[in-house]
Amino acid sequence: MFIDEAIIFVKAGKGGDGIVHFRREKYIPFGGPDGGDGGKGGDVILEVNPSLNTLFHFRQKKTFKAQDGAPGGKQNMTGKSGEDLIIQVPAGTLVYNADSGELLGDLTEKGQRLVVARGGRGGRGNTHFATPVRQAPRIAEKGEPAEEIRLRLELKLIADVGIVGVPNAGKSTLLARVTNAKPKIAPYPFTTLEPNLGVVALDDETIFTLADVPGLIEGAHKGVGLGVDFLKHVQRTKVLIHLLDGLSDDPVADFHQINTELALFDPYLSKKPQVVAINKIDLPEVREKAEAVRKTLLKQSGIEKVWIISALSGENVRDLLYHVASLIRSLPKQELSQEEMPVYRVAKDPREFEIIETAEGWRVVGEAIERAAAMTYWEYPQSVRRFQKILQALGVEDGLRKAGVREGDTVFIGDFELEWVE
Repeated sequence: MFIDEAIIFVKAGKGGDGIVHFRREKYIPFGGPDGGDGGKGGDVILEVNPSLNTLFHFRQKKTFKAQDGAPGGKQNMTGKSGEDLIIQVPAGTLVYNADSGELLGDLTEKGQRLVVARGGRGGRGNTHFATPVRQAPRIAEKGEPAEEIRLRLELKLIADVGIVGVPNAGKSTLLARVTNAKPKIAPYPFTTLEPNLGVVALDDETIFTLADVPGLIEGAHKGVGLGVDFLKHVQRTKVLIHLLDGLSDDPVADFHQINTELALFDPYLSKKPQVVAINKIDLPEVREKAEAVRKTLLKQSGIEKVWIISALSGENVRDLLYHVASLIRSLPKQELSQEEMPVYRVAKDPREFEIIETAEGWRVVGEAIERAAAMTYWEYPQSVRRFQKILQALGVEDGLRKAGVREGDTVFIGDFELEWVE
């Protein structure tokens, strides 16, 4: 089954906790702090695997989590870092933030990687908090919380050539004729309900990939019929073979209809090089009128050549494919369309916060302050005092006072519930 869209949830590994520990050896009763740092949490990484051509493997498994970092140890031993989680995706995968719709990456090359969730850093052990004044600090950090995100994956097949045409024009027959692909073929419209991909090898030096995708009907750019499910798969192709059904009542009208649908969906598609071919000349009635159709197309469309072929018998197909191959070689390196170009966005300041008054008290929302709360050892008074200094440094204390916080009010920060004391 061909699956070209999937929504998954990924979570990186949490950083390992730093620890509070003091050196204790014979004859050294007060050896000082030696609590080690926690290990870094594992990242979640998407990697292109060229052997994949569908997102089907995400149908069963939709949640992925990297390994957490290990806690620090005594004698300044750093905890083991969590292993990265590498998720294989096919070439042509677009990665979006499922909640915001932001494009995060466009994975097209073999081995290309995209880090979609970074593991939290390990918390620092109490060794880092020793000073000449505070020589026995009972302060350490818990590991940094892991990043997590919902992703929408969208696959756009990467093929050198795409076959376009109305339903039942013979696209699947042509693909089966020239490649080892085995698409479903039958004499009725919409036989092809999913894209098919094959490799054309004309000789040792002339090889390219060919995609047969569901046929277009009027209104496809709006999603009518198989609409958008088809059109997105021809966006990456270099050349289009526009296959006309020789049995159609009006192949010329079909030609203009398909080009209109391509242009309405994506203006870049209408600018792609097209090789036009009238199919089914193995049938006497088609052979009889094919030349007249060819002349009309040349006159009306301004194209230089129209091929007359039979995908079933193979007549003129090899010459057509050599022409396509030469056209591919003559093209400049393809650039991404504007939709697929990465967009630079100014990152949000993590120190920003918002104070919200609720029925239960006050909630402070902000990346940096919530992270600091999650990394605090609340059982150690020195760690709590350090957190209070962070509140002051970020301006949260002043913000709460301006908002009207009073003695005894409850303040929520992340998963923690605190009592306000002046």
